[in-house]
Amino acid sequence: MAFGISVRRKTKVRVNLEGQDVVALLEPGVEFEGIMKVTSGMLRLNGHFKGELQSSGVVVVADQGEVEGEIHSKITSVAGKVKGSVHASEVVEIKARGVIVGDIYAPALLVEPGGYFDGQCHMPGLAGGSDSAGVTYAASPQSRSPGLR
Repeated sequence: MAFGISVRRKTKVRVNLEGQDVVALLEPGVEFEGIMKVTSGMLRLNGHFKGELQSSGVVVVADQGEVEGEIHSKITSVAGKVKGSVHASEVVEIKARGVIVGDIYAPALLVEPGGYFDGQCHMPGLAGGSDSAGVTYAASPQSRSPGLR
């Protein structure tokens, strides 16, 4: 244990998207610009989207999918490219070839080897004070990582 940091062995964490009803599907060759709202189920995006995407369910940006703008969802899984902020109430997942360039606001972030993220990650509900984005924490960062003081 170097510097008081414990290293965990390979632990596979997966976001289970099975059982989600696909309610919207944008395939390659489709370009959409504007505001899209999906009230439930899964949106699978494999085309080009520019604007604001709001979903109370799951948003999947597939291999050929590209998003320029904001995503608001319960769960967001990215295998394509996102340029903009991603807000998820549960989890953001970046697959092996997925790319997010922008800020992430989510209580959990999963990045597979080969996935790329360039931005800031804001994780609400961690404890103690608040950051510039207005996220409130109940404890200081030192209390979360006792070996990093």
